[in-house]
Amino acid sequence: MKPAWLEGLMAESFFAACGVHQNCRKNEKNIFCLNCCQSFCPHCLLSHHPSHPLLQVRRYVYQDVIRLDDLEKLIDCSYIQPYTINSAKVIFLNQRAQSRSCKGSANSCYTCDRILQDPFHFCSLSCKVDYMVYQGENLSRILYKFDHSDFSISQFEDLRVDVADEGGHVTPSSILEGYGGSKKKRGFLMLSFGNRRKGAPQRSPLS
Repeated sequence: MKPAWLEGLMAESFFAACGVHQNCRKNEKNIFCLNCCQSFCPHCLLSHHPSHPLLQVRRYVYQDVIRLDDLEKLIDCSYIQPYTINSAKVIFLNQRAQSRSCKGSANSCYTCDRILQDPFHFCSLSCKVDYMVYQGENLSRILYKFDHSDFSISQFEDLRVDVADEGGHVTPSSILEGYGGSKKKRGFLMLSFGNRRKGAPQRSPLS
């Protein structure tokens, strides 16, 4: 049986506009509360319960991803193929659509047949979880008792929201590891939740 937070995480539709902050920029719901099992936008942080553990979901090539460093504190991510995006390893949350079956002699995902590198068996978290459920395996053996302090609201202070256009390609981490080529700089929008003086000009920091 899936715990409520895992069921909610896999079923949630992230990056939809927040109904409470419809008139705000960067109002996509990309933060998931592991207690409430629901998503909300960065502007909702101030009104959210400060002791609840929070997980940030990111977006790349129109797919939801989570940093491996965060996800592996919650669940065993072994045999899920990681990818490297902007120097950070990530795991795809859900199975990615593909136009044709890739099943053949090559190593492929046990659930959706997507081609993978050895020794990985799954292309996403949902593929691993769904496979274990289908096989009748107990999910409790891959779930960890996590430290709430690792997912505290303090990690979202001065949240950096990527405003660069999505696109490009995702490369398996084993290909990019150790790569020293130049990287394209990406733009960021700093969301500050502190009080500001009314009418104070907002200037971009010097680079």
